[in-house]
Amino acid sequence: MDLSDLRTIVTALSFIAFLCVVIWACNSKQKPRFDEAANLPFIDDDEGLKTPRSSGGVHE
Repeated sequence: MDLSDLRTIVTALSFIAFLCVVIWACNSKQKPRFDEAANLPFIDDDEGLKTPRSSGGVHE
């Protein structure tokens, strides 16, 4: 086995992994999960904004 065979095997395995990811992403069972993740930026959640604001802009 030389370097050319190793490169061919790595390329084939990478292509198979890519196809697996595409099939997983296009699976209809994943749609609700992806829809929820797509709407996360639009959720009105102010819990992350509970930092105290200073009035003068200079911290003592």
